[in-house]
Amino acid sequence: MDFATFLVQCLNAVQYGLLLFLLASGLTLIFGIMGVINLAHGSFYMIGAYMAFVLAPAFGDNFLAMLAVGIVLAAVLGFVLEWAFFSFLYEREHLQQVLMTYALILVFEEVRSLTVGNDVHGVPVPSWLAGSIPLGDLMTYPVYRLFASAACIVLAIGMYFVVNRTRLGMMIRAGASNRDMVRGLGVDIKTLYRIVFAAGVALAALAGMIAAPMASVYPGMGGSVLIICFVVVVIGGIGSITGALVASLLVGFVDTFGKVFFAEYSGIGVYLLMAIILIWRPEGLLTKRA
Repeated sequence: MDFATFLVQCLNAVQYGLLLFLLASGLTLIFGIMGVINLAHGSFYMIGAYMAFVLAPAFGDNFLAMLAVGIVLAAVLGFVLEWAFFSFLYEREHLQQVLMTYALILVFEEVRSLTVGNDVHGVPVPSWLAGSIPLGDLMTYPVYRLFASAACIVLAIGMYFVVNRTRLGMMIRAGASNRDMVRGLGVDIKTLYRIVFAAGVALAALAGMIAAPMASVYPGMGGSVLIICFVVVVIGGIGSITGALVASLLVGFVDTFGKVFFAEYSGIGVYLLMAIILIWRPEGLLTKRA
């Protein structure tokens, strides 16, 4: 493997890992703070991708405006879903949570089928991001993929600031550590849960909107990312944003280079990584030991 090819694969691994981080960070917050096993999280990724497909013709090259509108719509959806469904699940058994969120997957898939059909769709890359940059004499790399990585990095920095430098972040971190204590200290836990859930839905939908121009928009696409998101959450540690970032990048590199060097066995590489880390640190990489 020459240096240009190695560099391309590294960029692909980082881009994939950062996109996974957007998905997994919302899931780890919802799971870590609210204690809800949300199987419908992958559906929010699908909803974001289909929002990009629907909104793209209206916004044209105003891609950033489209992303902003999509984030707002997804946050509103998350707020309504938490109020209508998830607020009843906090004190329920995990089996009931699984059944409810699986039912939501079926509902979202049926609504998607009725509204946009079952065809595979594509979302055009905006013209100002449609070029590529040379890497060596023969290889190029799409500008849009660099934009996707940069957008994820900006969001990761913003999330770090919110979680570690704001009062809301302090409550989120406290809720991830001991939500009963947070409730006992007088924090409006219902409002905190709705904010966290809306943020998680918005992050997942944003990941879908960013990924849409790089891949097809198709039925059931949320199911393909849900399992890998749970893998990231388990590796990084439940409730840890930093752990989700580290785990996402690890998964990105293992998956990308596994397909390059061990194509026939690449499907087990990520799960082997999870097994090794669970043996070494069952609580996850960046979750403090009890």
